[in-house]
Amino acid sequence: MSEKKPFVITLESDHEPIHTDPSDTILESLEKHQIEVHYHCREGFCGACRSKLICGEIDYTTDPLAYIDDDEFLPCCSVALGDIKIKLV
Repeated sequence: MSEKKPFVITLESDHEPIHTDPSDTILESLEKHQIEVHYHCREGFCGACRSKLICGEIDYTTDPLAYIDDDEFLPCCSVALGDIKIKLV
């Protein structure tokens, strides 16, 4: 089993890149850096945290039930598989 490596989240806005703990969801990583993200359920049910994935790859810790477009993802129940660039909606 391969060990998870830290990754960097780059926001489309003028925010410094975020270096993360690989055990955190993307939402948890953003919160640790005081970045406000709209969310409710933290489990992929509501879709309130819907964001755009500009580049990079993510994986879901649980399958989301909320509707998302092909270029969107839910930070509450996903982890990055490497460095990513996102736009918070």
